[in-house]
Amino acid sequence: MSPGPAAALLAAAAVTALLADRTVSVAVLAVVLLAVCLQAPRGRRWPYLAGSLSTALMVFLVSPLVQHLGTHIVWTGPDLPALGRLDVTGEELEVALFQGVRLAAVALAFAAYALLLDHDRLLQAAGFARRSVLAVGLATRLVPTLERDVRGLVEALRGRGVEVRGLWSHARLLSPLVAGSLERGLNLAEAMEARGYGRPGRTRTPRAPWGRLDHAALIVAPALVLIGALWL
Repeated sequence: MSPGPAAALLAAAAVTALLADRTVSVAVLAVVLLAVCLQAPRGRRWPYLAGSLSTALMVFLVSPLVQHLGTHIVWTGPDLPALGRLDVTGEELEVALFQGVRLAAVALAFAAYALLLDHDRLLQAAGFARRSVLAVGLATRLVPTLERDVRGLVEALRGRGVEVRGLWSHARLLSPLVAGSLERGLNLAEAMEARGYGRPGRTRTPRAPWGRLDHAALIVAPALVLIGALWL
């Protein structure tokens, strides 16, 4: 599938997760998006999946403790100053589950966008709002680029007899990573200027024609949003 229709379909999935008001519907959408993310290479997908699922789990665990909803008490906690009694009700658990699954679905849609789409082709296909698409593409590449830099630093240190283990050792890599990111940003700006970015007139490489799957994705995307708004 071409990156344009694929991005539209993933955006529609995220919007549908935000519009739907049934836990089962959002959960099914989250499972489908998780299966899509699992198509990415294992070495690249785990940071995205861990971040998406752990954040959703934190929402599910914390949300019942900070809201007061319902009367069917499931667990009674201690009395805390300024917070009162920490009670967990069945209604709070239902809302927390819904919000956690919704967050997981939205995060997995963005994870699939970052993992599976060819951002160079997506930028090339943008006929309008090219500056916005370029900014989104560069931001999306931030995490994969940092992953590659971390692996390079770890390999270089290992070659010098220094093992990087534990949270503190990895935290010490933050300074060279920030310096490398700043230098990369300057190099990218110089490369864009040298290639005439922002000047009138531009060249474009030939694009592959869209197939039936691409046209079907453009039809399914708005239909999915409409279904999420009206029935899910």
